[in-house]
Amino acid sequence: MPPLTPADLIPYDPFDGMRFGPTTCFLSGQPVGPDETIPVFADWLQARYQLSDRPIQLLDQRTVQFRDLRLPASPAVQHRINELESRVEVAAAAGPAALRALGDDTLFLWMGKMFYGIFITELLNEFEPLIKPKYPLAENAALVRRFQAFFQLLQGLRVPTEYADFVPGSIFVLEADPAEDVTPFECDDDLNTLVFSIKLDKAVLVACLVDIGLIGQAMGKVYQDAQRPLHPVQIAEFKARVYYAAHLLHVVPDIYPRTPRPGDTKLVFDALIDDVTGAIFNPWENGPYTQALAEMWQRWNITLADVVQKPTEPLSLLYDEAGTPRTLSTWPPAQ
Repeated sequence: MPPLTPADLIPYDPFDGMRFGPTTCFLSGQPVGPDETIPVFADWLQARYQLSDRPIQLLDQRTVQFRDLRLPASPAVQHRINELESRVEVAAAAGPAALRALGDDTLFLWMGKMFYGIFITELLNEFEPLIKPKYPLAENAALVRRFQAFFQLLQGLRVPTEYADFVPGSIFVLEADPAEDVTPFECDDDLNTLVFSIKLDKAVLVACLVDIGLIGQAMGKVYQDAQRPLHPVQIAEFKARVYYAAHLLHVVPDIYPRTPRPGDTKLVFDALIDDVTGAIFNPWENGPYTQALAEMWQRWNITLADVVQKPTEPLSLLYDEAGTPRTLSTWPPAQ
């Protein structure tokens, strides 16, 4: 590929004029034809997990198939993303350790591309909704600001990118114990907090996509304790903790690209939190957390009443009553 120029290292801003649509590359803004697209969920994912015809229900209640989720992309962007997908495909076949070895920056970009594809589909549908969403994404000013920051960091899909003294997001890679794990693939998200999760056989990846690593720091001990094969019900609890932490995150980082100079080979970002005197997280409240946890545990028939038997100590299956990491081979436990 030709060497990068300073112009290549200036982030594309589609929010200037809201240039989202099928005729411009989603990462560079270059004009593209109707056939110049990439799948939101890579072809290898669709083939491995038979996803092509699987439906996804959107916020306005319409249904699309995985194969129909696509993004307009220039040939150069397609080339870089295809290289990324090839690396992830090899790692995914090898398991959780190989995925972790790719590094958080790589996994951020890979998961971020899928999240972006879902988010922008929802956003564009709001202009002609089948059923008007109760809480339209475009009317949430804080969410739009968060999404703008995320999109800048996603420029790493287009050109080599360096994040100066921060990580773009918090990435967690868990290992599901295959003994009771019968789900080869699933994905879910929280569009309002920019959290995305995907399961590939026994690897479960959870990403907070614009927190500059703050949730990763807050979840550090729990994540360290979770570095072992986990029963799926324990993974659900871990995800509930991450999703709720993302809900509590009070700050949106300001992302600043450095001015490129001749000879530069990377786009470099700095990140700042505007109000360093304020709280980073809102206070933890057991009520909303237990609701989130009970929702994650529905498939195991664990009810909210089960979760709040001790109101000040919500039920945990990751830890025992002494706070020690809990080994759980089956659920419900064998009598």
